[in-house]
Amino acid sequence: MNFNYQMPTKLLFGPGKLNELVKESLPGKKALIVISSGTSMKKNGYLERVIKILEKQNIDHIVFDKVLPNPVKVHVMEGAALAKSEGCDFVIGLGGGSSIDSAKSIALMAKNPGDYWDYIGGGTGKGLEPTEGALPIIAITTTAGTGTEADPWTVITKEETNEKIGFGNIHTFPTISVIDPELMLTVPKQLTAYQGFDALFHATEGYLANIATPISDAYALKSIELASKFLPLCVEDGKNLEARTQVALANTLSGFVESTSSCISEHSMEHALSAHYPKLPHGAGLIMLSEAYYTFFASKAPNRMTDMAKAMGVHVESLSSDEQPLAFVKALQKLKEDCNVSDLKMSDYGIKKEEIPKLAENARQTMGALFELDPYHLSLEETIEIMSSAYK
Repeated sequence: MNFNYQMPTKLLFGPGKLNELVKESLPGKKALIVISSGTSMKKNGYLERVIKILEKQNIDHIVFDKVLPNPVKVHVMEGAALAKSEGCDFVIGLGGGSSIDSAKSIALMAKNPGDYWDYIGGGTGKGLEPTEGALPIIAITTTAGTGTEADPWTVITKEETNEKIGFGNIHTFPTISVIDPELMLTVPKQLTAYQGFDALFHATEGYLANIATPISDAYALKSIELASKFLPLCVEDGKNLEARTQVALANTLSGFVESTSSCISEHSMEHALSAHYPKLPHGAGLIMLSEAYYTFFASKAPNRMTDMAKAMGVHVESLSSDEQPLAFVKALQKLKEDCNVSDLKMSDYGIKKEEIPKLAENARQTMGALFELDPYHLSLEETIEIMSSAYK
C-alpha cells in the first residue's frame, strides 16, 4: 500500500472521438505526423481527417511515413532530423503501437543531442539522462494492442545488434490521446487477435509483477475480463462496434497497468524473438510463449493466477487448490482457440530450436530489468526451459 501515481495524459475515448480533437488546444503550430510505411492510414482516410483537423486550427504539418511493424532506430533518428529541419514543435503518432512508439522516440530525439541508443538503459545503450525532455506528443490509435496511448513506453529495435528495448519517462506520456473505436473497424481478423492478446498480456504481466499496486490490480483485472469476453467477438465480426469499444477499453486499461505496474519477463523473451526475426508480429510471439510461460508461473504465483482465471470467467470454486492457478492457462488456451491463433509456431517464422539459448541470453541482456520484476527470480536455465517448451 505504498505507491505513487501519475498519469498526465488527457484521453478522448469512444466512437467518434477523433472529431472532437478539433476542439482541443493542440500544443504547437507545426506537427510531424508519424505513420507506418503501409497504406492503411491513407487508404482509410484517417490521415486526411487528421490533416483537416490541423488545417481548421491553422496548424502546419509534414508526414513521416517510414515506420515498420517492429520500428527501428534508424527511422527514429531520421524522423527526429526531419522534425528539427522542418521546425516541428509537436509530434502526432497516428496508427498502431509502432507508429505511436516511434512518435514518442522521435519527439525525444528532436529535443536531445546524440544517438537514441545513448539514452537506452539495457544492452549496448549508454543509459544517459535525456535532460531536454521531448516535444509534446499526440497519440491517435487505430488499433487495440499496446496501450501505448496511456503509458510513456516506447519499444524500438537497434537492427545491427538485434536489440529490442523499451524506454520511457514522464516526457514521453502523450499530451492528448484519441481512442476512437470507429478507427479500429478496418483492422483484419488476424491482427485484431494479435493486438488483443498483446493488450491482455500487458494486463496479466502487470498483475503478476512484484511492483503491482492496488491501482494497477484494478485496471489489470478489468482489462483481462473485457479482453477475454469481447476479443473473440471482434475477431468474428470486425464491424461489431460495441465489441471493438470494449476491447479498446481493455487496451487502454492495459496501458494504465503499464503506467502503474510493468511488463515482466514474458515481454523480454518475445522482444528477443522479434528483434532477431522482425517479421514476427509482437502479439503472435507472445501468444507462442504464453502457455509455457504461465504454466511455469502457476506454482510461483498461485493466488494471482487464480484471480486472473476468475477475471476470465472461470468458476474456480469447484477446483482443487492445485488446479485453480492452472485454470487460467486452460482459459487462455480456450481464448486462443476462439480467436483462431492456437496453432502459431515459431518455426513458421524461421526460428530454430537450437537458437533458443542464444535468444534467452539476448532477452536477459537487453531487457534484463523486467526479469527483476517477476514474482519469482528466473535463472537463465529456466528462461531457456520456458522458451524451449514453447517451441513448435
